[in-house]
Amino acid sequence: MRIQVRRTGGFAGIERRAEVDTSPRSDAPEWHTLAERVLASGRSTPPDGVPDGFRYEITVDGRTVYAADPLLTDAERELVSRVLKEGA
Repeated sequence: MRIQVRRTGGFAGIERRAEVDTSPRSDAPEWHTLAERVLASGRSTPPDGVPDGFRYEITVDGRTVYAADPLLTDAERELVSRVLKEGA
């Protein structure tokens, strides 16, 4: 499974991207469960968000959902955080 996150917005407006390929990972089932939860709860169109808040484009194996601060679900927040931290 390939998980990509694109974060835009924020006070400085700096875009950040990261990607994780779960196939070689021993914790892949955990990533898959989290990604499925995000896909199930995600929006198909970008939400408005708040001024200076981050907006997220989350793509899992070609399927994209959108989220924005401060309305991230717990699953979205965890997935975004992990991909931006551990991804390349």
